[in-house]
Amino acid sequence: MKRAQFSWYRPWHPWIFLIPTLIGLFVFRLGPMIASFFISFTEWDILTDPEWIGLTNYIDLFEDPDFLQILGNTFEFSLVYVVGVMFFGLLLAVLVNSKLKGITFFRSAYFVPVVTSSVAVGLVWNWLLSPNYGLINAVLEAVFKVTPPSWLGDRNIVLIVVAMVQVWKMAGYYMILFLAGLQEIPNMYYEAAKIDGASKFQSFKKITLPLLTPTTFFVFTIAIINSFKSFEIIYTMTQGGPSNATNTLVYSIYLNGFLFYKTGYASAMAYVLLVIVAIITYINFILKKRWVKYQY
Repeated sequence: MKRAQFSWYRPWHPWIFLIPTLIGLFVFRLGPMIASFFISFTEWDILTDPEWIGLTNYIDLFEDPDFLQILGNTFEFSLVYVVGVMFFGLLLAVLVNSKLKGITFFRSAYFVPVVTSSVAVGLVWNWLLSPNYGLINAVLEAVFKVTPPSWLGDRNIVLIVVAMVQVWKMAGYYMILFLAGLQEIPNMYYEAAKIDGASKFQSFKKITLPLLTPTTFFVFTIAIINSFKSFEIIYTMTQGGPSNATNTLVYSIYLNGFLFYKTGYASAMAYVLLVIVAIITYINFILKKRWVKYQY
């Protein structure tokens, strides 16, 4: 009976459902990636035919002092972002990992910035940090009697400020990931620790953190990748300024590719970014065995 019921099945039938996705993958993902790799070896302004120049774009990149500053900005932004989202993501996850009445509301509230438009977030924080009418400056002057800095005008702090805005937006996403990891830890470990007289801090240090390392590894990897992709917040809040202080690799790729029409140069920069992210991710996987602990 079962054999007759599925007599219409043929081995090629699943491909009917896979073909649309595969076409989209090759046309809109793999195709542009391969094309941009070859474009990185050319000089092309989109309007004229590309001219093959070999490794010139890559050589010019590392001889350009602005690129080295952009590279430094990218690593600084990534460091602040990764540390920030991991700390606040874990903190929020610990706070909402309870069965208190109404805790679902707080979980949802912390996640709202994640699904909010990055452009809207950038515009709101531009207003909050404005030196003329910003709410944050007004509170600092009225309540704490201190003269606030120029949050988005001081090149010494602006990159950290923008990175922290991105942390504020994305912390709820990492909270969900950490929360899933926390709820996978068997409660019997905490009960045994309580019987042995361990404090909550000792239980967190000796049980939660070690057993949470698989989730921490995943969060760390995702956070690094996302930190190098940040674009909308920088575009909305500072557009790479002041004096190139918040210009990162992704934003510089946008400038060179779509404003200056230096498509080959932008493609070379994109592949440098790809190599950097790949190396960091590979190192992270190599070091995984030294600190990630599994329950089994």
